[in-house]
Amino acid sequence: MNKNTFTTVRLDKGTVAVYDFGGIKLHAYQTNDLISDETFVVEKNGQAVVLEPPCFFDNCRELTEYLKDFTVAGVLVAYHGAGASFLPGVPKYATQNAADYSAHGGGKALIDNFTAAFGESFDPSIHQITHLLTEGKVTIGGIDFIIHPTAEAFDVEIPAINAVYTHMLGHDCHSIVAGAGHADGIIAQLKEYQARGFDLILTSHYTPEDLKDAQTKIEYLEDLKVIAAASVDGEGFKAAVRARYPAYSGGNYLDMTAGFFFP
Repeated sequence: MNKNTFTTVRLDKGTVAVYDFGGIKLHAYQTNDLISDETFVVEKNGQAVVLEPPCFFDNCRELTEYLKDFTVAGVLVAYHGAGASFLPGVPKYATQNAADYSAHGGGKALIDNFTAAFGESFDPSIHQITHLLTEGKVTIGGIDFIIHPTAEAFDVEIPAINAVYTHMLGHDCHSIVAGAGHADGIIAQLKEYQARGFDLILTSHYTPEDLKDAQTKIEYLEDLKVIAAASVDGEGFKAAVRARYPAYSGGNYLDMTAGFFFP
């Protein structure tokens, strides 16, 4: 499936790109919220599974309305645990570490920060997990998913559409990179995606991407390590990265990366 082969449904705030695989569809909901969230819906035979819920009240309402003609069999809550006003009666699935991340860990800290920054537009309530996941296959709504726990939450393979979901990629924006070792880990993950030949890479903050985008990101991460090794402080590092990638978005992520490379 080509990442640009979709039909567009325009909503009041967000936009949905619908990828038709025949017996199954992927609905990629671009929320247009303040942190560029993306939510995915996998649909088969009238049943739907949501991957990563929205977390602003207006998006929760808008996506709920969009899904009104589907039977939503479950919501996979990975890296974004806020927004519990979204489909409160639907089963919520997560690994134990993802649930802990949202309730007590780094995810909770982000939720607190977003609540302070965005006020009443942001829904800080945390999804209550009803079904705990472990490594391996789970079938929800007649659709198979393969769960891979990560340090913070979990990634998801969707074999029926030859796609994989992970938290972040973004081939033309900066990412949060916690040092050279973390960069190497991301590179290894992306090279695995290339070796396995996934058609689509889905992430929480970007429209669907492909393996060419993965290669672009690998080259960016290799450059980051080289630039960091040649820099003496965080400000110099950021200036050099901006000069190398002047059109990249996500300056706040670059700030965080600089803090990791130059604490």
